[in-house]
Amino acid sequence: MTSADVPRRTKQRAVIAAAFDCTNQWMTAQQVHQHLIESGQPVGLATVYRTLAGLAEAGEIDIRRTETEATYRRCSPTHHHHLTCCRCGATVEFSALPMEQWTAAVAAEHGYTFTRHVIEISGVCPSCQ
Repeated sequence: MTSADVPRRTKQRAVIAAAFDCTNQWMTAQQVHQHLIESGQPVGLATVYRTLAGLAEAGEIDIRRTETEATYRRCSPTHHHHLTCCRCGATVEFSALPMEQWTAAVAAEHGYTFTRHVIEISGVCPSCQ
């Protein structure tokens, strides 16, 4: 990402980013928008979508694409994967060196230059069992 690609620091961007400070749950753009309205920070839905995409591209939040929608969450800045409860949405971040080595080996085996991977594991957390 070049300096020309870095999103501008606007009031709306700060307000949208701050919406993730009070939760560690995954949120859709609509949920972020509703949270902002309820907290007296009216920001247009199109601005929320655009800003979330910029925050995800900049690595400030993670994006998870499901079959029906994209959800967003503030995560740790280091490389990690997610174990997410499919009932309540509780998420555990984890790292796994064997998976890192395996993904690089699979790419190399097929002549690919390895760039990135995403590993998402879903299950039912102890609280929901």
